[in-house]
Amino acid sequence: MKVLNRKMLLSAMAGALALSLAACGSKNNDNKNGESAPASSPTASETPKASSGSNEKVTITFQNIYPDPTDPKYNMLRKIVAQYEADHPNIKIELDSLNTDQQKLKLKTQAASKEVPDITIVNPAAQMKPFVDADLFAPLNEMVEKNGLKDTFQAGILDYYSFNGNLYALPDGNNIALIYYNKKMFQEAGAKVPTTFEELVDTVKLLKSKGMTPIAIGEKDSWTGSFLFMNMLLRTNGGPGFLKDVLDGKKTFEDPAFIAAVDAFQSLVQAGAFQEGATSFDYNAGENLFKTGKSAMYFMGSWATGGIETSTVGQSGDVGVFKFPTIGGKGNPDEFMLAPGSAFAVSKNSKHLAETLDFLNYFMLNYPKEAFAVKGAVGVAQNIKEDFKAAGYSDMAMEVLGMFKDVKGGDLAFDNTMNPGTAQVHLSSIQKLFVAKEDSAAVAKEHQKGYEENKE
Repeated sequence: MKVLNRKMLLSAMAGALALSLAACGSKNNDNKNGESAPASSPTASETPKASSGSNEKVTITFQNIYPDPTDPKYNMLRKIVAQYEADHPNIKIELDSLNTDQQKLKLKTQAASKEVPDITIVNPAAQMKPFVDADLFAPLNEMVEKNGLKDTFQAGILDYYSFNGNLYALPDGNNIALIYYNKKMFQEAGAKVPTTFEELVDTVKLLKSKGMTPIAIGEKDSWTGSFLFMNMLLRTNGGPGFLKDVLDGKKTFEDPAFIAAVDAFQSLVQAGAFQEGATSFDYNAGENLFKTGKSAMYFMGSWATGGIETSTVGQSGDVGVFKFPTIGGKGNPDEFMLAPGSAFAVSKNSKHLAETLDFLNYFMLNYPKEAFAVKGAVGVAQNIKEDFKAAGYSDMAMEVLGMFKDVKGGDLAFDNTMNPGTAQVHLSSIQKLFVAKEDSAAVAKEHQKGYEENKE
Protein backbone atom coordinates (compact mmCIF):
# COMPACT_ATOMS: atom_id res chain seq x y z
CA MET A 1 0.00 0.00 0.00
CA LYS A 2 1.18 3.52 -0.66
CA VAL A 3 0.19 6.74 1.00
CA LEU A 4 -0.88 9.56 -1.31
CA ASN A 5 1.80 11.48 -3.22
CA ARG A 6 4.00 13.34 -0.72
CA LYS A 7 4.16 16.52 -2.79
CA MET A 8 0.36 16.65 -2.89
CA LEU A 9 0.17 16.05 0.84
CA LEU A 10 2.68 18.76 1.66
CA SER A 11 0.78 21.22 -0.51
CA ALA A 12 -2.51 20.25 1.10
CA MET A 13 -1.12 20.58 4.59
CA ALA A 14 0.56 23.92 3.94
CA GLY A 15 -2.71 25.22 2.60
CA ALA A 16 -4.64 23.90 5.56
CA LEU A 17 -2.21 25.41 8.03
CA ALA A 18 -2.23 28.78 6.34
CA LEU A 19 -5.99 28.97 5.93
CA SER A 20 -7.57 27.13 8.83
CA LEU A 21 -6.75 29.74 11.44
CA ALA A 22 -6.77 32.81 9.20
CA ALA A 23 -9.56 34.33 11.28
CA CYS A 24 -8.35 33.12 14.66
CA GLY A 25 -8.41 36.59 16.15
CA SER A 26 -11.77 37.57 14.69
CA LYS A 27 -15.14 36.83 16.19
CA ASN A 28 -16.79 37.25 12.78
CA ASN A 29 -15.30 34.42 10.75
CA ASP A 30 -17.49 34.21 7.67
CA ASN A 31 -15.73 31.02 6.53
CA LYS A 32 -14.64 32.40 3.16
CA ASN A 33 -12.52 29.31 2.53
CA GLY A 34 -15.62 27.19 2.15
CA GLU A 35 -14.68 24.89 5.02
CA SER A 36 -17.17 23.71 7.59
CA ALA A 37 -16.29 25.49 10.80
CA PRO A 38 -18.96 25.00 13.46
CA ALA A 39 -19.07 27.53 16.27
CA SER A 40 -18.53 24.63 18.64
CA SER A 41 -18.71 20.88 18.63
CA PRO A 42 -21.85 19.19 19.94
CA THR A 43 -22.14 19.02 23.69
CA ALA A 44 -22.80 15.75 25.44
CA SER A 45 -26.52 16.44 25.44
CA GLU A 46 -26.56 17.44 21.76
CA THR A 47 -24.65 14.44 20.45
CA PRO A 48 -26.92 11.50 19.61
CA LYS A 49 -26.44 8.76 22.15
CA ALA A 50 -25.46 5.40 20.80
CA SER A 51 -26.75 2.21 22.23
CA SER A 52 -24.71 -0.94 22.52
CA GLY A 53 -27.92 -2.83 21.92
CA SER A 54 -27.93 -4.36 25.38
CA ASN A 55 -27.01 -3.71 28.99
CA GLU A 56 -23.86 -5.78 28.60
CA LYS A 57 -20.94 -4.33 30.52
CA VAL A 58 -18.37 -3.11 27.99
CA THR A 59 -14.79 -2.01 28.64
CA ILE A 60 -12.99 -0.01 25.95
CA THR A 61 -9.23 0.36 26.31
CA PHE A 62 -8.10 3.82 25.22
CA GLN A 63 -4.34 4.10 24.76
CA ASN A 64 -3.24 7.74 24.64
CA ILE A 65 -0.23 10.05 24.98
CA TYR A 66 -1.58 12.49 27.56
CA PRO A 67 0.16 11.32 30.78
CA ASP A 68 1.25 14.78 31.97
CA PRO A 69 -1.18 16.40 34.45
CA THR A 70 0.30 19.82 33.61
CA ASP A 71 -0.85 19.50 29.99
CA PRO A 72 -4.36 20.93 29.50
CA LYS A 73 -5.28 17.94 27.35
CA TYR A 74 -4.77 15.60 30.34
CA ASN A 75 -7.90 16.85 32.11
CA MET A 76 -9.74 17.54 28.86
CA LEU A 77 -9.43 13.87 27.90
CA ARG A 78 -10.80 12.76 31.25
CA LYS A 79 -13.67 15.21 31.11
CA ILE A 80 -14.90 13.87 27.77
CA VAL A 81 -14.49 10.28 28.94
CA ALA A 82 -16.38 10.94 32.19
CA GLN A 83 -19.31 12.50 30.35
CA TYR A 84 -19.51 9.62 27.89
CA GLU A 85 -19.46 7.09 30.71
CA ALA A 86 -22.22 9.03 32.49
CA ASP A 87 -24.34 8.91 29.33
CA HIS A 88 -23.54 5.22 28.75
CA PRO A 89 -23.58 3.51 32.19
CA ASN A 90 -22.76 0.10 30.74
CA ILE A 91 -19.53 1.35 29.14
CA LYS A 92 -16.20 1.83 30.92
CA ILE A 93 -13.33 3.65 29.16
CA GLU A 94 -10.04 2.31 30.52
CA LEU A 95 -7.20 4.81 29.96
CA ASP A 96 -3.65 3.70 29.21
CA SER A 97 -1.70 6.99 29.29
CA LEU A 98 1.95 6.84 28.18
CA ASN A 99 4.54 9.23 26.86
CA THR A 100 5.15 9.10 23.11
CA ASP A 101 8.11 6.73 22.92
CA GLN A 102 6.69 4.39 25.58
CA GLN A 103 3.46 4.19 23.62
CA LYS A 104 5.25 3.50 20.34
CA LEU A 105 7.21 0.64 21.88
CA LYS A 106 4.17 -0.83 23.60
CA LEU A 107 2.09 -0.70 20.43
CA LYS A 108 4.81 -2.54 18.48
CA THR A 109 4.71 -5.34 21.04
CA GLN A 110 0.92 -5.40 21.02
CA ALA A 111 0.82 -5.40 17.22
CA ALA A 112 3.22 -8.35 17.04
CA SER A 113 0.77 -10.43 19.07
CA LYS A 114 -2.27 -8.86 17.35
CA GLU A 115 -3.52 -7.53 20.68
CA VAL A 116 -3.95 -3.87 19.73
CA PRO A 117 -6.01 -1.80 22.22
CA ASP A 118 -9.53 -0.83 21.20
CA ILE A 119 -8.22 2.69 20.52
CA THR A 120 -4.53 3.43 20.10
CA ILE A 121 -2.24 6.20 18.88
CA VAL A 122 -0.44 6.17 15.54
CA ASN A 123 1.61 8.71 13.66
CA PRO A 124 0.92 9.62 10.02
CA ALA A 125 2.12 8.35 6.68
CA ALA A 126 5.17 6.06 6.83
CA GLN A 127 4.89 5.45 10.58
CA MET A 128 1.41 3.96 10.43
CA LYS A 129 1.83 2.12 7.12
CA PRO A 130 3.20 -1.13 8.66
CA PHE A 131 0.15 -1.39 10.94
CA VAL A 132 -2.19 -0.78 8.01
CA ASP A 133 -0.33 -3.36 5.91
CA ALA A 134 -0.76 -5.85 8.76
CA ASP A 135 -4.54 -5.23 8.64
CA LEU A 136 -4.70 -4.21 12.31
CA PHE A 137 -6.96 -1.17 12.06
CA ALA A 138 -10.64 -0.78 11.27
CA PRO A 139 -11.53 1.60 8.40
CA LEU A 140 -13.22 4.75 9.69
CA ASN A 141 -14.89 5.80 6.41
CA GLU A 142 -18.44 5.24 7.62
CA MET A 143 -17.91 6.38 11.21
CA VAL A 144 -16.38 9.72 10.20
CA GLU A 145 -19.52 10.56 8.23
CA LYS A 146 -21.69 10.27 11.36
CA ASN A 147 -22.88 13.50 13.01
CA GLY A 148 -20.90 15.62 10.52
CA LEU A 149 -17.55 14.63 12.04
CA LYS A 150 -15.66 14.57 8.73
CA ASP A 151 -16.57 18.18 8.00
CA THR A 152 -14.97 19.36 11.24
CA PHE A 153 -11.46 18.50 9.96
CA GLN A 154 -9.25 20.92 8.06
CA ALA A 155 -9.06 20.36 4.31
CA GLY A 156 -6.44 17.79 3.33
CA ILE A 157 -5.39 16.71 6.82
CA LEU A 158 -7.10 13.29 6.70
CA ASP A 159 -5.05 12.35 3.61
CA TYR A 160 -2.06 11.64 5.85
CA TYR A 161 -4.00 8.83 7.52
CA SER A 162 -5.58 7.31 4.41
CA PHE A 163 -4.36 4.35 2.38
CA ASN A 164 -5.96 2.92 -0.77
CA GLY A 165 -9.15 4.87 -0.27
CA ASN A 166 -9.61 3.99 3.40
CA LEU A 167 -9.23 6.31 6.38
CA TYR A 168 -7.62 4.56 9.35
CA ALA A 169 -7.04 7.25 12.00
CA LEU A 170 -8.27 10.66 13.16
CA PRO A 171 -5.62 13.26 14.06
CA ASP A 172 -5.48 15.42 17.14
CA GLY A 173 -3.39 18.16 15.55
CA ASN A 174 -1.98 19.95 12.52
CA ASN A 175 1.14 21.76 13.68
CA ILE A 176 4.28 23.68 12.81
CA ALA A 177 7.66 23.74 14.56
CA LEU A 178 8.98 26.90 16.20
CA ILE A 179 11.18 28.12 19.03
CA TYR A 180 9.67 29.29 22.32
CA TYR A 181 11.86 31.60 24.40
CA ASN A 182 11.82 33.05 27.90
CA LYS A 183 11.80 36.84 27.54
CA LYS A 184 12.89 37.43 31.13
CA MET A 185 15.93 35.14 30.81
CA PHE A 186 16.88 36.75 27.50
CA GLN A 187 16.66 40.19 29.10
CA GLU A 188 18.74 39.16 32.10
CA ALA A 189 21.43 37.75 29.80
CA GLY A 190 21.35 40.73 27.43
CA ALA A 191 20.36 38.43 24.56
CA LYS A 192 18.34 39.33 21.48
CA VAL A 193 16.09 37.10 19.40
CA PRO A 194 18.37 35.55 16.75
CA THR A 195 17.53 36.05 13.08
CA THR A 196 20.16 33.64 11.71
CA PHE A 197 21.46 30.28 12.87
CA GLU A 198 24.86 31.81 13.45
CA GLU A 199 23.25 34.32 15.82
CA LEU A 200 21.41 31.43 17.50
CA VAL A 201 24.72 29.71 18.26
CA ASP A 202 26.13 32.98 19.64
CA THR A 203 22.99 33.40 21.78
CA VAL A 204 23.47 29.88 23.14
CA LYS A 205 27.04 30.72 24.11
CA LEU A 206 25.94 33.96 25.79
CA LEU A 207 23.20 32.25 27.80
CA LYS A 208 25.58 29.46 28.77
CA SER A 209 28.12 32.01 30.00
CA LYS A 210 25.43 33.44 32.29
CA GLY A 211 24.90 30.04 33.92
CA MET A 212 21.63 29.36 32.08
CA THR A 213 20.50 26.28 30.17
CA PRO A 214 20.02 27.65 26.65
CA ILE A 215 17.68 25.04 25.13
CA ALA A 216 15.62 22.31 26.79
CA ILE A 217 15.09 18.99 25.04
CA GLY A 218 13.77 15.53 25.95
CA GLU A 219 16.17 13.45 23.87
CA LYS A 220 15.48 10.20 25.69
CA ASP A 221 12.54 10.29 23.27
CA SER A 222 14.83 10.40 20.26
CA TRP A 223 12.31 11.92 17.86
CA THR A 224 12.83 15.28 19.58
CA GLY A 225 16.42 15.65 18.37
CA SER A 226 15.45 14.36 14.95
CA PHE A 227 12.69 16.96 14.68
CA LEU A 228 15.21 19.73 15.38
CA PHE A 229 17.75 18.24 12.99
CA MET A 230 15.17 18.05 10.21
CA ASN A 231 14.51 21.78 10.55
CA MET A 232 18.22 22.33 9.96
CA LEU A 233 18.13 20.09 6.89
CA LEU A 234 15.13 22.07 5.61
CA ARG A 235 17.38 25.15 5.72
CA THR A 236 20.68 23.71 4.43
CA ASN A 237 18.81 22.09 1.55
CA GLY A 238 17.48 25.51 0.60
CA GLY A 239 13.90 24.33 0.91
CA PRO A 240 11.67 21.26 1.29
CA GLY A 241 11.97 17.88 -0.35
CA PHE A 242 15.35 16.41 0.61
CA LEU A 243 13.96 13.07 1.76
CA LYS A 244 11.66 12.88 -1.26
CA ASP A 245 14.70 13.40 -3.49
CA VAL A 246 16.44 10.52 -1.70
CA LEU A 247 13.40 8.29 -2.22
CA ASP A 248 13.26 9.30 -5.88
CA GLY A 249 16.96 8.53 -6.38
CA LYS A 250 17.89 12.15 -7.08
CA LYS A 251 20.05 12.55 -3.96
CA THR A 252 21.78 10.44 -1.34
CA PHE A 253 22.35 11.11 2.34
CA GLU A 254 25.95 11.95 1.45
CA ASP A 255 24.74 15.09 -0.31
CA PRO A 256 26.44 18.33 0.87
CA ALA A 257 23.12 19.63 2.21
CA PHE A 258 22.82 16.69 4.62
CA ILE A 259 26.43 16.96 5.77
CA ALA A 260 25.93 20.71 6.33
CA ALA A 261 22.89 19.97 8.49
CA VAL A 262 24.93 17.54 10.61
CA ASP A 263 27.64 20.19 10.95
CA ALA A 264 25.07 22.77 12.06
CA PHE A 265 23.49 20.37 14.53
CA GLN A 266 26.85 19.50 16.05
CA SER A 267 27.83 23.15 16.33
CA LEU A 268 24.75 23.70 18.49
CA VAL A 269 25.51 20.68 20.69
CA GLN A 270 29.17 21.61 21.02
CA ALA A 271 28.23 25.17 22.01
CA GLY A 272 26.50 23.69 25.07
CA ALA A 273 22.97 24.35 23.89
CA PHE A 274 21.24 21.59 25.84
CA GLN A 275 20.96 20.57 29.48
CA GLU A 276 23.40 18.06 30.94
CA GLY A 277 22.27 14.49 30.38
CA ALA A 278 19.79 15.48 27.66
CA THR A 279 19.41 11.86 26.55
CA SER A 280 18.12 10.88 30.00
CA PHE A 281 15.23 13.40 29.88
CA ASP A 282 12.04 12.18 28.25
CA TYR A 283 9.73 14.52 26.33
CA ASN A 284 7.73 15.66 29.37
CA ALA A 285 10.79 16.16 31.58
CA GLY A 286 12.54 18.18 28.88
CA GLU A 287 9.51 20.37 28.26
CA ASN A 288 9.01 20.94 31.98
CA LEU A 289 12.47 22.51 32.19
CA PHE A 290 11.20 25.29 29.96
CA LYS A 291 7.76 25.49 31.55
CA THR A 292 9.29 26.01 35.00
CA GLY A 293 11.78 28.68 33.88
CA LYS A 294 14.87 26.46 33.94
CA SER A 295 15.80 26.91 30.28
CA ALA A 296 15.77 29.92 28.00
CA MET A 297 14.50 28.25 24.81
CA TYR A 298 12.52 25.24 23.65
CA PHE A 299 12.20 23.96 20.07
CA MET A 300 8.98 22.04 19.55
CA GLY A 301 5.78 21.71 17.56
CA SER A 302 3.03 24.23 18.17
CA TRP A 303 1.08 21.56 20.08
CA ALA A 304 3.20 22.54 23.09
CA THR A 305 1.58 25.99 23.19
CA GLY A 306 -1.31 25.00 25.47
CA GLY A 307 0.88 23.40 28.11
CA ILE A 308 3.32 26.32 28.03
CA GLU A 309 0.51 28.89 28.20
CA THR A 310 -0.88 27.41 31.43
CA SER A 311 2.59 26.81 32.96
CA THR A 312 4.55 28.97 35.39
CA VAL A 313 6.38 30.90 32.67
CA GLY A 314 3.30 31.12 30.47
CA GLN A 315 1.10 32.62 33.16
CA SER A 316 3.75 35.23 33.94
CA GLY A 317 3.67 36.42 30.33
CA ASP A 318 7.38 35.76 29.86
CA VAL A 319 7.16 33.55 26.74
CA GLY A 320 7.68 34.64 23.14
CA VAL A 321 8.17 32.66 19.93
CA PHE A 322 10.30 32.94 16.80
CA LYS A 323 10.72 31.02 13.57
CA PHE A 324 13.69 28.77 12.97
CA PRO A 325 16.27 30.98 11.23
CA THR A 326 18.31 30.64 8.04
CA ILE A 327 21.57 28.67 8.07
CA GLY A 328 24.48 30.13 6.13
CA GLY A 329 22.00 32.37 4.36
CA LYS A 330 20.02 29.37 3.11
CA GLY A 331 16.37 28.56 3.64
CA ASN A 332 13.18 30.49 4.24
CA PRO A 333 11.87 30.95 7.82
CA ASP A 334 8.33 30.75 6.40
CA GLU A 335 9.01 27.11 5.45
CA PHE A 336 8.33 25.07 8.57
CA MET A 337 8.62 21.56 9.80
CA LEU A 338 5.02 20.47 9.28
CA ALA A 339 3.55 18.12 11.83
CA PRO A 340 0.27 16.39 11.09
CA GLY A 341 -0.54 15.12 14.54
CA SER A 342 -0.65 11.80 16.27
CA ALA A 343 -3.98 10.13 15.56
CA PHE A 344 -6.54 7.80 17.06
CA ALA A 345 -6.95 4.41 15.37
CA VAL A 346 -9.36 1.59 16.21
CA SER A 347 -8.40 -2.07 16.42
CA LYS A 348 -10.02 -4.13 13.68
CA ASN A 349 -10.21 -7.01 16.16
CA SER A 350 -11.90 -5.03 18.93
CA LYS A 351 -14.41 -7.21 20.79
CA HIS A 352 -16.66 -4.16 21.02
CA LEU A 353 -16.09 -2.53 17.64
CA ALA A 354 -19.46 -0.76 17.36
CA GLU A 355 -19.18 0.77 20.83
CA THR A 356 -15.55 1.77 20.24
CA LEU A 357 -16.40 3.52 16.98
CA ASP A 358 -19.28 5.32 18.65
CA PHE A 359 -17.07 6.54 21.50
CA LEU A 360 -14.34 7.75 19.13
CA ASN A 361 -16.96 9.64 17.11
CA TYR A 362 -18.19 11.31 20.31
CA PHE A 363 -14.65 12.02 21.51
CA MET A 364 -13.57 13.72 18.29
CA LEU A 365 -16.77 15.77 18.01
CA ASN A 366 -16.12 17.18 21.48
CA TYR A 367 -12.32 17.42 21.17
CA PRO A 368 -12.01 20.90 19.56
CA LYS A 369 -14.57 22.51 21.87
CA GLU A 370 -13.01 21.11 25.04
CA ALA A 371 -9.45 21.80 23.83
CA PHE A 372 -10.44 25.41 23.15
CA ALA A 373 -11.90 25.74 26.65
CA VAL A 374 -8.64 24.67 28.35
CA LYS A 375 -6.37 26.85 26.16
CA GLY A 376 -5.20 23.79 24.24
CA ALA A 377 -6.65 24.49 20.80
CA VAL A 378 -3.60 25.96 19.04
CA GLY A 379 -2.70 23.45 16.33
CA VAL A 380 -5.86 21.34 16.61
CA ALA A 381 -6.60 19.50 13.34
CA GLN A 382 -10.25 20.51 13.37
CA ASN A 383 -11.73 23.85 12.38
CA ILE A 384 -12.28 26.31 15.20
CA LYS A 385 -14.35 29.42 14.67
CA GLU A 386 -14.23 30.94 18.14
CA ASP A 387 -12.31 34.11 18.96
CA PHE A 388 -9.07 33.01 20.63
CA LYS A 389 -8.17 36.48 21.88
CA ALA A 390 -11.61 37.11 23.39
CA ALA A 391 -11.37 33.73 25.12
CA GLY A 392 -8.26 34.88 26.97
CA TYR A 393 -5.55 33.19 24.90
CA SER A 394 -2.19 34.85 25.58
CA ASP A 395 -0.18 37.12 23.32
CA MET A 396 2.23 34.21 22.88
CA ALA A 397 -0.57 31.95 21.64
CA MET A 398 -1.74 34.67 19.27
CA GLU A 399 1.82 34.94 17.91
CA VAL A 400 1.83 31.21 17.22
CA LEU A 401 -1.55 31.42 15.51
CA GLY A 402 -0.20 34.25 13.38
CA MET A 403 2.66 32.04 12.20
CA PHE A 404 0.20 29.56 10.73
CA LYS A 405 -0.78 32.25 8.24
CA ASP A 406 2.85 32.61 7.13
CA VAL A 407 3.36 28.97 6.11
CA LYS A 408 4.84 28.71 2.62
CA GLY A 409 5.44 24.95 2.70
CA GLY A 410 7.84 22.69 4.54
CA ASP A 411 8.84 19.12 5.30
CA LEU A 412 7.53 16.19 7.33
CA ALA A 413 9.48 14.50 10.11
CA PHE A 414 12.03 11.86 9.11
CA ASP A 415 10.09 8.99 10.64
CA ASN A 416 6.86 10.11 8.95
CA THR A 417 8.61 9.89 5.59
CA MET A 418 11.06 6.99 5.67
CA ASN A 419 10.34 3.35 6.46
CA PRO A 420 10.77 2.26 10.11
CA GLY A 421 14.14 0.55 9.56
CA THR A 422 15.76 3.60 8.02
CA ALA A 423 14.08 5.85 10.58
CA GLN A 424 15.56 3.87 13.48
CA VAL A 425 19.07 4.19 12.03
CA HIS A 426 18.52 7.93 11.77
CA LEU A 427 17.10 8.35 15.29
CA SER A 428 19.98 6.43 16.86
CA SER A 429 22.56 8.27 14.77
CA ILE A 430 21.31 11.73 15.73
CA GLN A 431 20.92 10.74 19.38
CA LYS A 432 24.61 9.76 19.51
CA LEU A 433 25.58 13.32 18.59
CA PHE A 434 24.33 14.49 22.00
CA VAL A 435 26.98 12.31 23.64
CA ALA A 436 30.04 12.77 21.42
CA LYS A 437 31.05 14.65 18.30
CA GLU A 438 31.19 12.54 15.13
CA ASP A 439 32.64 13.05 11.68
CA SER A 440 29.72 14.54 9.73
CA ALA A 441 30.62 12.68 6.54
CA ALA A 442 30.62 9.42 8.52
CA VAL A 443 27.16 10.25 9.94
CA ALA A 444 25.93 10.80 6.38
CA LYS A 445 27.45 7.52 5.25
CA GLU A 446 25.79 5.72 8.18
CA HIS A 447 22.42 7.09 7.05
CA GLN A 448 22.97 6.06 3.45
CA LYS A 449 23.99 2.54 4.48
CA GLY A 450 20.89 2.26 6.67
CA TYR A 451 18.69 3.49 3.84
CA GLU A 452 20.09 1.01 1.33
CA GLU A 453 19.80 -1.90 3.76
CA ASN A 454 16.17 -1.08 4.57
CA LYS A 455 15.01 0.07 1.14
CA GLU A 456 11.58 -1.33 0.28
